[in-house]
Amino acid sequence: MLLLVFALLPLTVFGTDHASDSKDQADENVHTATNGLPFPWSKVRLPNYIVPIHYHLLVHPNLTTLHFIGSAKIEIDVKNNTNWVVLHSKGLNITSATVLDESEAHLSDRVLPVLEYPTHEQIAIFSPKILTSGEKYFLYLEFDAPLGSGFYGLYRSTYKTKKGETRVLASTHFEPTSARMAFPCFDEPSFKANYSIRIRRQNTYISLSNMPIEQTVELPNGILEDRFDTSVQMSSYLVAFIVCDFKSVTQRTSSGVEVSIYAVPDKWHQTHYALEAAVRILEFYEKYFNIYYPLPKLDLIAIPDFQSGAMENWGLNTYRETALLFDPATSSASDQLWVTMVIGHELAHQWFGNLVTMEWWNDIWLNEGFARYMEFVSVDATYPELNVEDYLLHTCFAAIGRDSLNSSRPISCPAENPTQIKEMFDTVSYDKGACILHMLRHFLSDEVFQSGIVRYLRKFRYKNTKNQDLWDSMANTCSEDEFTSGEYCYTSTQATKNAYRYAGEHMDLRTIMNTWTLQRGIPLVKVHRQGSKLYLTQERFIKTSHPGDPQWASLQKDFLWHIPLTYKTSHSGHNMRHLLDTESGVLDIDESVDWVKLNTDMNGYYIVHYEGDGWERLSTLLRHNFTALSHKDRANLIHNSFQLVTAGQLSLDTALDLITYLKSENHNVPLIQGLGYLETFYKMIEKRSLPDVTQNVKDFILQFFQGVIDRQMWNDVGSISDRRLRSEVLTLACDLGYPPCLEKAKQFFSDWMKSNSTLSIPSDVVETVFCVGAQNDEGWEYLLQQYTTSMSEAQKDKILSALATTKDPTKLIRILYLGMEGQVIKTMDLPSLIINVARNPNGHILAWNFVKKNWNSLVEKFQLGSFSIRNIIIGTTSQFSSKEELHDIKEFFESIKDQSSQVRVTQVALENVEKNIMWLDRNLETLRAWLLKTLKTLQKKD
Repeated sequence: MLLLVFALLPLTVFGTDHASDSKDQADENVHTATNGLPFPWSKVRLPNYIVPIHYHLLVHPNLTTLHFIGSAKIEIDVKNNTNWVVLHSKGLNITSATVLDESEAHLSDRVLPVLEYPTHEQIAIFSPKILTSGEKYFLYLEFDAPLGSGFYGLYRSTYKTKKGETRVLASTHFEPTSARMAFPCFDEPSFKANYSIRIRRQNTYISLSNMPIEQTVELPNGILEDRFDTSVQMSSYLVAFIVCDFKSVTQRTSSGVEVSIYAVPDKWHQTHYALEAAVRILEFYEKYFNIYYPLPKLDLIAIPDFQSGAMENWGLNTYRETALLFDPATSSASDQLWVTMVIGHELAHQWFGNLVTMEWWNDIWLNEGFARYMEFVSVDATYPELNVEDYLLHTCFAAIGRDSLNSSRPISCPAENPTQIKEMFDTVSYDKGACILHMLRHFLSDEVFQSGIVRYLRKFRYKNTKNQDLWDSMANTCSEDEFTSGEYCYTSTQATKNAYRYAGEHMDLRTIMNTWTLQRGIPLVKVHRQGSKLYLTQERFIKTSHPGDPQWASLQKDFLWHIPLTYKTSHSGHNMRHLLDTESGVLDIDESVDWVKLNTDMNGYYIVHYEGDGWERLSTLLRHNFTALSHKDRANLIHNSFQLVTAGQLSLDTALDLITYLKSENHNVPLIQGLGYLETFYKMIEKRSLPDVTQNVKDFILQFFQGVIDRQMWNDVGSISDRRLRSEVLTLACDLGYPPCLEKAKQFFSDWMKSNSTLSIPSDVVETVFCVGAQNDEGWEYLLQQYTTSMSEAQKDKILSALATTKDPTKLIRILYLGMEGQVIKTMDLPSLIINVARNPNGHILAWNFVKKNWNSLVEKFQLGSFSIRNIIIGTTSQFSSKEELHDIKEFFESIKDQSSQVRVTQVALENVEKNIMWLDRNLETLRAWLLKTLKTLQKKD
């Protein structure tokens, strides 16, 4: 009889009144469930004819058997007559399924059949009685599964105590599509619902969830059941629950929110800085957004096994230990900056992402771009001594690096299946998103930007939004109802008439911002001066193609941005502005002006090319009066010049001549930028076995920047910026074999070993010292031993980086497989370990071969499309710069075509290698000649 019911399936799935909704029509291609019967839904996204209202969730993670059991009673709102409920489930064993009416009476006298369609991670429950539109029902499911061994769903994590005892905990990570691995649910961001959660545990553990515990009930066999308050409406990916034996520190904010930091007991003393930062930043956000944090508590917990940096689960933020714990004895200035910024990011999400959520993952940048940008806004306001705005430059430089490849994508673009969705969590969503928001803030003014996002948050709280909702809020547009009810906003028609004015020009904010979010890439503004006229043109900036290439015209077709230009001249006392919304434009300047600099302080997201004698004038300015430009402008010029070299639009010697002023530079940001390019060239050429050029780059850096190197003190004194420069400069100097650096580092390492690692090495030079110490067998083995016993995650990270610098290939292979096994070196550290080995000139081929050999295992551990897999691919292949290596990469991607064709990152990898090949073809001889000429000049001066 059951078979007959399924045979009639197509006639009973949907009510006739829903046939016009294309999203909810089953298409003609019938999918087959695991039991061979037809599955009633064919699309990746769920139908919207059933909506969850309230989940009553019970979960019991057993930390002895490493399994969990649970039940979910889901109140559902039926929009359309149907016999079927389709929802998500992945890897769960559904042991029972029933449908209850409003009075919680069973609609059927038997357990209902459950169909599974694993390809779409969906299940379907058939109700013999039609579920009627407008009626209230409950779907009740019981389930069980092993605790996950990876980093998604409800998974197990372990840590070792100081005594060497292994402890187990259970934790969750659901974003983007893994709530379905912990309980059956409608696992899409628009299906917001309330959650009433109960967690069972033994009395030696505690449990945490999004909300505070309402009561704890004692059950038979010594089991306790924690019952949490009902949550606010939220998306499934924000649900979280943890069973552990951690300790915490707690403080209340001025508005009464209880903030707690949790960590393993032996690391409890490393939680205090995070508590101070979280309270301070949460209070800032409440004032800035003019909306109180809506939950009574906020927990931040450091999970020993965690793939990403952190996760914003509402009321229970989860972090990698290095992103939350700060040990003043071993954590560096960069570590402090990182912890503060990650907390700023996750707390921003409590509004952007949690309170207001994107409707679908194609607009994930509304969550991540805002959270990334608010890191800088919040930390700048609460910890100004960290100089976080300088780091924003590097964020935008990273975005440009990705966005100037043809394989880039628009900020808002389609993503349907879980692999595509995971790929959306990338540099474009995070970094480019932050940079265009920074541009918009300077475009509109701080006040207008802030009032616009406050309006956006207030209007859409507990709702879902699309890209356009943000621009409408920024422009104060609203519906007719809102306008007539007295809301401070304009109708769409009126908004156009009353648009903001920018440099005397009316503008349509939605149209402007669509050019930044709906098309890929970054614009290049070319500036050509003729007397008192500045002639401007814009085109798409691509590093892997040149105006003379046959494909150039097609790559440029239909690209146009509305660019809010800023500029200053030798005669201007303030910034001037112009909106370039056409392919070309003209600006009037005083004919006696010596120089012009566009993109003031790099507040805009575009590259500038100064044609004619423009670069020569700016180079002269830097050599004779560099303080006429801000340090941000100086770093921006260095960045733009070398980007143009890579694109074949500027000669390398012009860019190298520009940075010769750095001998006089007194700010760390331009220094780090210039040194960074030279180090990149050195690393690339070193791997190509070009000993003459390699030696000359090394000699130039050590001779030209000797003053900067020798000024660095081996301590932790100075501003955050000074301390970050110290770390980078000394690491580079020792890597280049600078004798005074090596001597000092060796002495520190020797003393540290003799003291049985009790000697305190200044935290800012620890990594430098460890890298030098790892170059002999005894030091390397000692570091590996210390890695297994250290209670400081910051120190363990530095040890792992140092272990990857050895010249011994057998040791490199050894640590890679230790990471793969996950016992001595945690699996979560394997991606960064692979990348560090790939950076080693003795390890780049070895690391790539390791990835090829272990590809299936890596995908199984980290999931296709995840940032870990992307970083592994980019981090290994970007070290290559020959046609033979490019061919090998293509062959490998072809051999895994079923997987490589699903992800965008393979095209990024290939384009990166093509870019490296072109760079060497164009610039190697120029570099060789410039170095010889410059080194001779330096020797004459000496």
